[in-house]
Amino acid sequence: MANPSSASPASREPQALSSSDGATAAKPGERSTPHASNVMRFLESVGISNPIPDNYSSEDFYSDFLCNHLKTDAVRPGHITCFTTVKPTILNSMGGLHGGVIAAISERVAIATARTVVGEDKELFLGELAMSYLSSATINAELIVDGSVVRTGRNTTVVAVEFKMRKTGKLVHSSRATFYNSPIAKL
Repeated sequence: MANPSSASPASREPQALSSSDGATAAKPGERSTPHASNVMRFLESVGISNPIPDNYSSEDFYSDFLCNHLKTDAVRPGHITCFTTVKPTILNSMGGLHGGVIAAISERVAIATARTVVGEDKELFLGELAMSYLSSATINAELIVDGSVVRTGRNTTVVAVEFKMRKTGKLVHSSRATFYNSPIAKL
């Protein structure tokens, strides 16, 4: 049996794999798998090769996009309640609310909730955002998004955000955000 370390350096370089499913050959130094053509077809079907429209790259598009899907219901110290409806623009390829949208809404609601107890004289820095995707929210599902302060102190604020089905009250997503509070520098 030959010693692997005695093999020439050229024989240890990754080799392009050939495939009977029509995958394209890899360039030298790149790997191709038997499933490469399937992956490329999937990426093209979800629009990965389409150019990004100009209005999507405008300043604050992200904020405007989220605000169009989120409606505030109640604001109290340490608590915010919002509503959202799952629309086709925020679905994933499986027909459920996209995980990135859930995380983005969680972040926005958590920041707003923390602001109800942390003064404007301090900046908030998101230190951690933990997500739990418990169930799927499908198209036209109405969700209640509840943000509540779990703990607030001199240097940190912890906020829990829960997504519940409006009709049944079933918990579908939850998150916990930890913010670091620091005084704004006065230069």
